[in-house]
Amino acid sequence: MRPANVLVVNDDSVVRPQLKTLLTELGYSVIGEADNGGQALSLARSLKPDVVLVNLAMESSLSGSDVAKTLSAERVGAVICFSTSSETDILGALETGGAMGFLSQPFRAADIVPTVFLAMARLTEIKTLEAEIKELNERMEARKLVGRAKAILMEKHGLSEREAFYRIQSQSTALNKQSHEIARAIITASELAG
Repeated sequence: MRPANVLVVNDDSVVRPQLKTLLTELGYSVIGEADNGGQALSLARSLKPDVVLVNLAMESSLSGSDVAKTLSAERVGAVICFSTSSETDILGALETGGAMGFLSQPFRAADIVPTVFLAMARLTEIKTLEAEIKELNERMEARKLVGRAKAILMEKHGLSEREAFYRIQSQSTALNKQSHEIARAIITASELAG
């Protein structure tokens, strides 16, 4: 398995190289570093890292929390926040920011590996679920189209539901198209005919 590609987002010029060194020693590939929110968004979108480590306490035009929230929503990579803040601040940022993990400073190697692993697994699971939801929605829409097309054929040609469905299926096979594409054509033709 290839090492995870990591983008480090931290405005602290002392901590950032230390974190990069630690990540490299742990076998991760640090593919980019950002010291402000705008740069973080730009780099994340272009580099497509597996993991984005974001300092919650970062002070720039875009806060660390804003960066985490934006990147989490875009599913650019597994967002892991870090901070020296209190537990209440951490939980609030994680809840509103959509981060998939948290690391407290000072960093400990024993915390980084499981946090990165779990965050990446969680992101993969979320992307899989989103793809399944999209596919199910597309199937539902296709069924609705076929249902509407069957109703049109039944009304205009006096067909039974089975016969209408068979016509759609046979056209689908003959034209090498999906049933919902044939259904859409039937609906469009019916609408144009008035």
